[in-house]
Amino acid sequence: MLNFQKANTFNINRTSGHSSVVERLVANEKVEGSTPFARSKNMNDLTDKKCVPCEGGVAPFDKSEIHKYQKKVDGWDVIKNEKEIFFLEKNFKFKNFLESQKFINEVGKISEKEGHHPDINFGWGYAKISITTHAIEGLSENDFILAAKIDLLTNV
Repeated sequence: MLNFQKANTFNINRTSGHSSVVERLVANEKVEGSTPFARSKNMNDLTDKKCVPCEGGVAPFDKSEIHKYQKKVDGWDVIKNEKEIFFLEKNFKFKNFLESQKFINEVGKISEKEGHHPDINFGWGYAKISITTHAIEGLSENDFILAAKIDLLTNV
């Protein structure tokens, strides 16, 4: 079953390790390979890929495919909007406006390189990123690739 919930807030300044991610995954369900190292490998699988242009004509991921891919990204919530379209969403916290802006500028660079662009809302000390594939009105592998690459910015 998918975990549809209000988006979690990720504190970029958090110093705790991956254990909270593993605990959250294991609490939701028993996940094979749910060690921090297995989780990193899954993310690396996505970060090694490149988004491919999507002009429609393909079906968006169904719930089982979304669930499979959601396990490969850290802290991204799957949300369904009023039009019944699924998207990924994640909130990030920062110390000030300049850190938020710097982060968003880096997200912009990744998005341009991938040719896949999220919706971004940011201000003093926060950024909110929403990702979906508009051409198919739902989620595709591209969305999870972009999410994994954005996460690399916060895991360095």
